[in-house]
Amino acid sequence: MAISGLRLVTLVAGMGLALAGCESTAQLFGGSDDDGGAGTAESDSVRLVDRDVEAPEVFQVEERGLWDGRPSLGGVWVAYPGVEDPERVIIRNEDNGNFVIGALFRRERNNPGPPFQVSSDAAEALEMLAGQPATLNVTALRREEAAENQQDETVATETQAPAQTDDDAPEPGAEDIAAAAGAAIDAAETGEDARPAPRPQTGAGDAPRRAYIQIGIFSVEDNARGAAETMRENGMVANVLREESRGQLFWRVTVGPATSQEERDALLASVRDLGFSDAYAVPR
Repeated sequence: MAISGLRLVTLVAGMGLALAGCESTAQLFGGSDDDGGAGTAESDSVRLVDRDVEAPEVFQVEERGLWDGRPSLGGVWVAYPGVEDPERVIIRNEDNGNFVIGALFRRERNNPGPPFQVSSDAAEALEMLAGQPATLNVTALRREEAAENQQDETVATETQAPAQTDDDAPEPGAEDIAAAAGAAIDAAETGEDARPAPRPQTGAGDAPRRAYIQIGIFSVEDNARGAAETMRENGMVANVLREESRGQLFWRVTVGPATSQEERDALLASVRDLGFSDAYAVPR
């Protein structure tokens, strides 16, 4: 009996050592039940956010730009000849390393001098002096939905991305930042069977997909709120949206939403009558 008891004790002790060895090996290679559970929980709770991604295939130009010294409306923007649709862009001053998020518009008159016309707000953010040209690199931005912990060269915006609805979803080849801005990034055509059914035509009384009018992007909050107050004084509902991209804050000012195509057109006309001639429709 003593010998049997000794064998039992030895067997139990051996099993304990084996289990301890397995546990040590698992810890050595970073594996454990707790780690596995945490990894599963983390993967199940990934939060989606909007991220700005540079889109040089849509627009990217490095040219000289000039601010003529006069104040301008519309916040931060540059204008360039031949631009078809408004774009949201990142504007870099290659001479001093400053950058700012703003809008890109068509330059109506191709005057002699540097190709880029620069607004007063953009010049202030880029530390450009009146009448002194600077080398500007202007690249289009696209907003995409991505996992918050995704490692890439993008920056999350301030708010969590809402669930995308059919009204918010961009049409193929269109960008939700500027009207009809995705012509250069159309997806490759697929087979006839894979194409979605055509969307029904929007009636004049239906709420438009782009129900807001954006009047400008501002690098100074007080300027944005001043523009919004001008809209309110003229009977419009103005929105000041605080956003961040690549570590820099900026403020978008919009009016709306419009409940019909006619109301949106009337809003756009009213905004342009107040001097914001580069205003355009956006989804939000």
